[in-house]
Amino acid sequence: MMKFTTIIAAFFTSYFAFSQSQTENYYDRWSIEIAIGQNKPIRPFSQGYYSSNSDRYFNFGDVLHYEAGVRYMFNTKFGFKLDAAFDRIVNQSSNGSLDFNSHQYRLGFQGVVNMARVLDFETFSSRFGLLAHAGIQVSMFTPKTGPNKDVTEDNGGVIFGITPQLRINDWLVVHGDFSVINNVRQHFNWDGSYSAQDNNLSGSMYNASVGLTLYLGTKDKHADWYFDADNLFDIKSEDKLARKRLDDIESMLSDVDKDGVADYLDSENNTPNGVAVDSRGKYIDTNRNGVPDELERKMNDGKDGLNTNVISKEDAIISLIKNGFVNVFYDVNEDYPNNGSTNNVYYIIQFLRKYPDAKVKLVGYADIRGNERKNKDLSLRRAKNLYSVIIASGIDPSRVSISGNGLDKSYPTDSKIGLDLARRVNIILE
Repeated sequence: MMKFTTIIAAFFTSYFAFSQSQTENYYDRWSIEIAIGQNKPIRPFSQGYYSSNSDRYFNFGDVLHYEAGVRYMFNTKFGFKLDAAFDRIVNQSSNGSLDFNSHQYRLGFQGVVNMARVLDFETFSSRFGLLAHAGIQVSMFTPKTGPNKDVTEDNGGVIFGITPQLRINDWLVVHGDFSVINNVRQHFNWDGSYSAQDNNLSGSMYNASVGLTLYLGTKDKHADWYFDADNLFDIKSEDKLARKRLDDIESMLSDVDKDGVADYLDSENNTPNGVAVDSRGKYIDTNRNGVPDELERKMNDGKDGLNTNVISKEDAIISLIKNGFVNVFYDVNEDYPNNGSTNNVYYIIQFLRKYPDAKVKLVGYADIRGNERKNKDLSLRRAKNLYSVIIASGIDPSRVSISGNGLDKSYPTDSKIGLDLARRVNIILE
């Protein structure tokens, strides 16, 4: 029993040590598995002993097999697991076997393969999975009846099996398992008698069980079910290089301020919506007063024209901020402004410095990708980080408030431009 206690202690020590070393990624890696079921010892038995009715394909009786384990996935295809099990081996037949009772404690270390990923038959929305596992196992076998009653034999060998999965939700799975255990050296028969053979016996047993898998971590998906949308073209035998080139072209042609000039050619990619720009993306300002012509009001005599006395540059900036036209944009999953929004951050800081009585509110948003809770947190982080930059520039904290509004569905959600526009912090004059 002391040996078994030592093994169990090592088991949990290893688990907590590995838990501390978990790395960040797009998916969780750790899981806990518990299960109960049946066992069927195959060999060796003494004459007159057997565990089940040989005339029947299936023998269902009491629960005789209990197991628990922890599993870690290196990636979406491969991992390992450490598991412990207890088997009570008794006569389950009804056709004349002599009674016997034996106990076996087992500890296994196995590699795990996600067959759904390796064979590419799993899809993003599927709830069915299949794992395969194989490795080494050590056990302590103790007959409770017969001439070797309460004498413990140490055994060891290999174990392999398959584990079908049914996903209930993102953190819970119902699984089945069928495993084959083989002891490379076993002197006791399963019924507890001592083998009369001079050489070591090869012991075999089948385990069939059903149980639960609990995923650990904070990510949306576990490695068992994580599906990288970027690999969809691999599944469809598409050329990934062609996909990358298309993405690069689409990025080059993006137009954040929607002035008709692609960002890579736009020297002023924060122009207000609707104003006329030249080929370099700069707004038209014929009288050079710093205000786009479209924002200047009509002259008092009713004729269209420009009047530098009607609206000043400062009034125009105040109007843009007050109406929510000034935004800071972000890349996917980032909470610091992208390079194209540096000017906007500069403008708002200079505005607050020049108008010490002005107060602004920073309202963060995120696009539709990811779950609602995480997008809410991301939008708030974007507002907080922008707040930190503004305050670090010497602005009184009481003049800046923040909020995270989460998802923004006001732009097309099926296009890259729409998603780019949604990832922003809106600056509003209070």
